[in-house]
Amino acid sequence: MENKPAGELQLIVPNLHRRYSGVTATNRMVSPKLARMFRAAWFGSHRPDGVAGLRFVDLLRLWRRSTPLIWHARRNDEMIAGLLLRALGWPLKLLFTSAAQRHHTWLTRWLIRRMDAIIATSALSASYLQREATVVMHGVDTERYAPPQNRAAAFAEANLPGRYAIGCFGRVRAQKGSDVFVDAMCRLLPRYPDFTAVIVGAVVPEQQAFANDLTRRIAAAGLQSRIIITGELDIEEVVCWYRRLTIYAFTSRNEGFGLTLIEAMSAGAALVAARAGAAEFVVDDGVTGVLTPPGDVDALVAALEPLMRDVAAAQAMGARARARVVDKFSLDAEANAIAAVYRTLL
Repeated sequence: MENKPAGELQLIVPNLHRRYSGVTATNRMVSPKLARMFRAAWFGSHRPDGVAGLRFVDLLRLWRRSTPLIWHARRNDEMIAGLLLRALGWPLKLLFTSAAQRHHTWLTRWLIRRMDAIIATSALSASYLQREATVVMHGVDTERYAPPQNRAAAFAEANLPGRYAIGCFGRVRAQKGSDVFVDAMCRLLPRYPDFTAVIVGAVVPEQQAFANDLTRRIAAAGLQSRIIITGELDIEEVVCWYRRLTIYAFTSRNEGFGLTLIEAMSAGAALVAARAGAAEFVVDDGVTGVLTPPGDVDALVAALEPLMRDVAAAQAMGARARARVVDKFSLDAEANAIAAVYRTLL
């Protein structure tokens, strides 16, 4: 194990999902903060800087250790792995973070009942768990996701038409509302030539037909140069795209939390958000953003158009959004709340 002897370990952060996802992103952001408070190690892919790595051979050395250590799972497979390890003699205290805002499958319910503690990322998520949970909302690194000194210059670096960017981030698929965003842009961009729309996210093979249909709609509207789908990008490139945005559209039909909400707000973008995930808990409607019904193109157009028409108003909303995130949704606040749960287990 890098940096720390296995015998000193207090916390294992498993990430058993090879594909980079929103769950992985939230885990990577808060774990370095927790690693400053607890002797922690990351087990699996996409390890962030600031957290030691735990190899399989290091995990074997922890068998039948006398003092307990926390296994903080965020997916079913990580709960299953934790239960198996504990049954075989690893001294694990099992914690699960749930972001889902729906009734769980029988398997997930069975696994949740066997955890030592549960964290929910919103009060709504907690309401579906059928057991006591501590609500800890996600935070964002407000220094990393900070507004640029000059947003116009940041946008100019992209070499795109116009002067302003409006974005929608996440995998290109119906659940993320990529089609809702494209349909709204096909109606609005012809009226606002200073704007270019950007979808930052991967097109996975099983969603290629969906993405191809979006490309056809964009071409039919003659907007190939003004609605850009970037494909999968490195995280640092994604951060750069946030800084180029004047407006961010959160169009998910359903979501666990929706980390892009607070990332975009932290970067100072004006926000129009569907009422999915944690949007209603995060957004002060009409002040730090505008809430709309999920999947409603007309409502999205109606909410976006005033901000596109009055860029100064959009910029003022973005400044208020940034202030709200700094005040309420910092990584330090999230890490401190998670640490309080860890202490009850140790």
